[in-house]
Amino acid sequence: MSEQSTHQRVALVTGANKGIGRGVAGQLAALGMTVVVGARDPLRGEEAAAAVRTVGGDAHAVTLDVTDQATVQEAAKQVEERFGRLDVLINNAGITGSGQVSPEDAHDQVPSSVDLDMVRAVFETNVFGVIAVTNAMLPLLRRSPAPRIVNVSSHAASLTLTSDPDGPFTALLPSAAYAPSKTALSALTVQYANELRKHGILVNAVAPGFVDTDSNNHTGLLTVAQAAEVVVRLATLGADGATAGFFSEEGPVPW
Repeated sequence: MSEQSTHQRVALVTGANKGIGRGVAGQLAALGMTVVVGARDPLRGEEAAAAVRTVGGDAHAVTLDVTDQATVQEAAKQVEERFGRLDVLINNAGITGSGQVSPEDAHDQVPSSVDLDMVRAVFETNVFGVIAVTNAMLPLLRRSPAPRIVNVSSHAASLTLTSDPDGPFTALLPSAAYAPSKTALSALTVQYANELRKHGILVNAVAPGFVDTDSNNHTGLLTVAQAAEVVVRLATLGADGATAGFFSEEGPVPW
């Protein structure tokens, strides 16, 4: 274990080489945390970590594909060997399943004609990948005095919002892949929170909002920095903070 790891909190962010994940990594580093940048592409991960270091942050890259159990286990091994524990896990890595099209506007997600292989691929990353990473990192999180898990979700996960015929989603195309995967993530968040609350591990989901990222071909209205703020707030909750919750910048999101 490095000497610095006894003084600084250690955070792992998946999918951190770009977009919201990269923004979260930068903000956590700015708070003084040691940030582990998880990325499928080693070069892009190292570039993101180097960018954090350039502005004075402490960041390290690990190769991490949430759908590849070997890289997940290797990432956990590297975190353990270097830091001995993990304080914050941000499950940010996710895919829309529809390339550079916003999932709510994607014709290939319409339930009656959706390709099942695409649905499986989306769930593999957005749901099963979260389970794989969380379970691999839990032994390290249990060594933290204040462990936090944040699952990056979407307003599209809300059954209350998406089922309202007069609500904000009524004009958008139905989705059989992305939106259901995020709804499943909500259920998963609650179940992990219920299991882990007695151990002081707070687990929450967050809807960052409509953010200007690659996933919507940069049509989002919020900046990455704005979106990252609510994620970071949940990652730094005090001991009396919420768990089993779903939050946005405006407050709780209805299930």
